[in-house]
Amino acid sequence: MAVLSYNEIVQKKVIDYNGEPYEVLSSHVFRMQQRKPVNQTKLRHLVSGKVLEISFHQNENVTEADISKMNASYLYTNRGESWFAEEGNAKNRFSFPEAAVAEKVKWLIQNAPVEVLLYNDEPVTIAIPIKVDLKVVEAPPAVRGDTATGGDKKVVLESGAVVSTPLFINVDDILRINTDTGDYVERVEKA
Repeated sequence: MAVLSYNEIVQKKVIDYNGEPYEVLSSHVFRMQQRKPVNQTKLRHLVSGKVLEISFHQNENVTEADISKMNASYLYTNRGESWFAEEGNAKNRFSFPEAAVAEKVKWLIQNAPVEVLLYNDEPVTIAIPIKVDLKVVEAPPAVRGDTATGGDKKVVLESGAVVSTPLFINVDDILRINTDTGDYVERVEKA
């Protein structure tokens, strides 16, 4: 395992902190007058998603977490659990509590590819593409002259997610969505 000194704990790294895997969301090294430098970080727990703010001092170091990746596909969500299967080995099925992956699963349809992060060879969470293309299944009709609201309407995607889109979007259009922000990016295909 790589040992990281306090100033190597930077964004996108995954570290062991108190024996648990955390992703570094942000880090800022600064020095207060007459004191030793400190790295102020925000860490997100890979399993629970809980965010902590931790300061690492010059004399502290952490180990980089032993994270490996596996390709899998999303199967379904039922009774509070989201199920996945390893790519090329459908018998290797595993689940996560729905609450732990709900923000990602809402952008997935059945058999959508995902990357599973493994910590000590156990699945801990999933990573999904930053942009996904999904079909619109429900869209209110655009009413002529209805631009007082800024020209947005809510549509329902095939994954069940609801997004704000421009008024010209219709049922069966294929939309590209940014999964980080949940925003409509563009219409990929017109119905």
